[in-house]
Amino acid sequence: MSPHRPEVGELFRRFRDRLAADRPGTTDPAAETDGATAATASDAPAATANGGPSGTDTRAELSPRNGDPNRRRAGRRRGGRGGGEELRVPEAEFTSYYGRPILKAPVWKWDIAAYLFTGGLAAGSSLLAAGGQLTGRPALRRAGRVTALGAVGASAVFLVKDLGRPARFHHMLRVAKPTSPMSVGTWVLTAFGPAAGVAAIAEAAGWLPRHGLLGLARRALPPVGHAAGLLAAGTAPALATYTGVLLADTAVPSWHEAYPELPVIFAGSALASGAGVGLLAAPPAEAGPARRMAVAGAALELFGAHRVETRLGLLSEPYRRGRPGRLLRAGRLLTSAGVAGALLGRRSRVVGAFSGAALLAASVATRFGIFYGGVASARDPRYTVVPQRERVEARRAGTDSSPDRAAPPVL
Repeated sequence: MSPHRPEVGELFRRFRDRLAADRPGTTDPAAETDGATAATASDAPAATANGGPSGTDTRAELSPRNGDPNRRRAGRRRGGRGGGEELRVPEAEFTSYYGRPILKAPVWKWDIAAYLFTGGLAAGSSLLAAGGQLTGRPALRRAGRVTALGAVGASAVFLVKDLGRPARFHHMLRVAKPTSPMSVGTWVLTAFGPAAGVAAIAEAAGWLPRHGLLGLARRALPPVGHAAGLLAAGTAPALATYTGVLLADTAVPSWHEAYPELPVIFAGSALASGAGVGLLAAPPAEAGPARRMAVAGAALELFGAHRVETRLGLLSEPYRRGRPGRLLRAGRLLTSAGVAGALLGRRSRVVGAFSGAALLAASVATRFGIFYGGVASARDPRYTVVPQRERVEARRAGTDSSPDRAAPPVL
């Protein structure tokens, strides 16, 4: 060993002195007499191996629980065995990665909401026309057939506008898939359109001459029109409700969870809009079927809308707030006003016309409110995350009483 290098014992004593100087409650290491073996009173536990005068173990002295009191207080603040206030993890905020929504919001625009309305109007008008045909009310039958043809033509325009090219509608007819609401709706629309067109054209039979080929067409059109009108009325319920099934079959939370109510709402809205056409176009003496349709449609629509706004829990919020909430509240008020006018103003053509206009406006407001409510729920990640967590916790606890229906996938 080099004569200039300090011994190991001297190095250990220097380390011990520095350690004692850094700890509170110890004396200055310069107070030691010989710097070799003497220790201050506070360093006595460190100088003994396992006992000494105080009988304290060095390892126990250097432990966090018996050492610095600041460490003991910090341990209690962290919720250790020393007690004290416990720190809580802050509530999670439902955000998404890089500020993007969890679900991709529907790319549909207002034209699809308008398609929902015109499809329901076509279905309700064809049912109104069938009622006028079977009860011998020509004004009611004529108004229903002409409106059904105009509404289904507008539906085709809105649908093709959304698809981008007319050929895409043709391509959807290559297959028939009963499990796909879109495929079923395409075939229903394909069957309804020509039938409604023939029934509406049959109303022009009275304008044709009585002789020649046109005279033959004049005599053949009424029975053909009656058969076509009944065919259109037979497919009308599917046309009125398939759009509700289509919306519920998506991953949009507030549409997906409302799968029992959306077909009911759309069926009631279709009946109410068809009744509105009858109240507007037919005289009060022939408007009896229209008034009955108005009552039935309003009952279904109001019941379904109330269920959507109350049964879904958190997913009902998009239907109560913002633009969807305003539209649905306006729809309820207009529906109630239309039914009241239809029942109280039976002998007044003016009151009947106002009631019919109110029912048509209510159908528009309801369809657009349902549409925009679903879009709003897809844009907020809270409406996707919270219901899924609740379903998982309910299944773990064994208290999930919801029907066996797959949760919407997270895209």
